[in-house]
Amino acid sequence: MLIPELPAYLASMGGEKYIGYIISLFTVTAGLSRPFSGKLADTIGRVPVMLVGAFVCVICGFLYPLTNSVLALLALRLMHGFSTGFKPTGTAAYVADIVPDDRRGEAMGVLGFFSSIGIALGPLIGSMITQRWGIDVMFFTSSAFAFLSVFILFHMKETLPGKHRFRPGMLRIHVYDIYTHRVLPAAIVMLFTVYGFGVVLTITPDLSDHLEVSNKGIFFSYFTLASLFVRIFMGKMSDKFGREPVILINIVGTTCAFIFIAFADTELKFILGALMLGTSVGGLTPAVFAWAIDLSDKNLLGRSMATLYIALEIGIGVGAWLTGYIYQGHIENVKYVFGLAAMVTMIAFFYLIIHMINGKRINLNELAERKI
Repeated sequence: MLIPELPAYLASMGGEKYIGYIISLFTVTAGLSRPFSGKLADTIGRVPVMLVGAFVCVICGFLYPLTNSVLALLALRLMHGFSTGFKPTGTAAYVADIVPDDRRGEAMGVLGFFSSIGIALGPLIGSMITQRWGIDVMFFTSSAFAFLSVFILFHMKETLPGKHRFRPGMLRIHVYDIYTHRVLPAAIVMLFTVYGFGVVLTITPDLSDHLEVSNKGIFFSYFTLASLFVRIFMGKMSDKFGREPVILINIVGTTCAFIFIAFADTELKFILGALMLGTSVGGLTPAVFAWAIDLSDKNLLGRSMATLYIALEIGIGVGAWLTGYIYQGHIENVKYVFGLAAMVTMIAFFYLIIHMINGKRINLNELAERKI
């Protein structure tokens, strides 16, 4: 709900040159809090971690109307990042606990399907509320939706066996709490494929204005609705044919979408680009998450999901920050930021190809050793 309106809100305070920080500061805190949320999800439980994230959203919605300076708004974005640092980590671990191994891709697709409904409707509703009643009402409405999430969480049964009571000592973080090496291949692919999403979050509100699209949330709505139709299907395909082939196909689709959006000069092309991107990202995301669960130690699911999300936050944060640096409020620079997003996405493609070749070579060597 907030994303499409925040750039203009920041600009009204004289902070146009800080537009990239709206997303990047949010992701900094989200990334820094992942090791804590991952460790706590594996010790005190999945539900308490999800509750922390949801409560932060409730509180921040009431604080946004109180910000009256660029510094205050950016500081609040930093605080708001805790919501994303905790909620998705606990949710992904919770889902991994309750689904059978051979249906992980499908499960991640279902989870993504419902997340996408919220992501599709949020920007659309947020812009409508802002246009009719003002941005403060939109902020309060976001808190109301977050509170509904809290209400649901209070009625969910914990899935972590042998959970422990919280102790302050649990907040001490070691290197092995920051990441788990087993899921690094999935995390690296995530890092480079979500860079472009940081670009999209930062630049599309201004691009909407330039193309005279009345509702700034319309790109996100079409993007997310397109992803709805492929998430569950592609998740099932990754269960059947493997994670890597599905990921590769959708990386190519994502790259093509960025190139298309870079040269969109009409509202129709803008929306078509959103549909292309949503279709590819909707196929990519459940496969990457299922792959990470496949690779992870089942006793460290929380930390494994935190590792994946740290990569996600770094990718989005760097994408948003670098976009703000390159864009500088000049619409003619849009083609450069989306062109760079396409190139960064293809890094993931070539990395995954090399990873698959190395994996096959190792498997052939192991087979030869067994025969000897």
